[in-house]
Amino acid sequence: MSAGRWLLRAASLAAALGLWQLLTSMDVNLWLRFEQFPTVGEVASAFADRVDTAPYWQDLGHSLRRIVVGFLLAAVAGVAVGTAIARSRWAADLLGPLLEVVRPVPAIALVPVAILLLPTNEQGIVFITFTAAFFPVVVSTRHAVRALTPVWEEAVLTMGGGRLRVLFSVVLPGALPGIFGGLSVGIGVSWICVISAEMISGEYGVGYRTWQDYTIIDYPAVFVGMVTIGALGWLTSTAVEVLGRRATSWLPRAAARGAAGAPRTAPRRTGRTRADATTPSARAADRTSVPRKEPVP
Repeated sequence: MSAGRWLLRAASLAAALGLWQLLTSMDVNLWLRFEQFPTVGEVASAFADRVDTAPYWQDLGHSLRRIVVGFLLAAVAGVAVGTAIARSRWAADLLGPLLEVVRPVPAIALVPVAILLLPTNEQGIVFITFTAAFFPVVVSTRHAVRALTPVWEEAVLTMGGGRLRVLFSVVLPGALPGIFGGLSVGIGVSWICVISAEMISGEYGVGYRTWQDYTIIDYPAVFVGMVTIGALGWLTSTAVEVLGRRATSWLPRAAARGAAGAPRTAPRRTGRTRADATTPSARAADRTSVPRKEPVP
């Protein structure tokens, strides 16, 4: 990425922070009541105080562990189930209806089920995180596998490859762009649900600490939790995108196509149309106008 784009992104963040500071410091109350909001300076001071404490890093570690475990399980299971549904009519008939019934249910609504079903709150929060990421990965994988052209599979089968060779040489590599699209969506939804689950039934974590700060009306600390959640979500989403670009490095990129060279010039058109060139008289004229070369002895 060029330096100009980095400067533009930094300028957008700086402008947003400046507007926040201006509205809160002047206690603007035009339908939106900014007089109750903490200023940027108050949030920065609370953040500096919180970073120096051990509970902050403990909560951060708990949330990251829940996200990593739940998301990895969802990635493996989602790719496997999505591929099976796309490739097998038996799997589509057995699993498809059940998934379509459960998929519209918000993952956070499954908190009572997790509490009743699993022995500990920790496992319940991981289950909520897993469920949140599972369905986006399944849907994206299913569509990506179904969109593959059958010519590639037929080529491998013609050369003697079996089903496993087709799966690992054609299906999964060809579906990788769509799979990573689902993973990018899934990691974002996982953060939303893990924070909500921590607020409801957690004992540690960024969501739990943010809710505790809200109950004691410590608004700067609440914003510290929000900033922490946003930063963690941005870092994990960026990690998934970088991994996706590396895994699909064989794909043509827009920048590479633009830098390959000058744009192609249009072929010179002749006065004769395509229809004229296909007439018998035109073909005969072409044969007579172009002399045939005699072989050199």
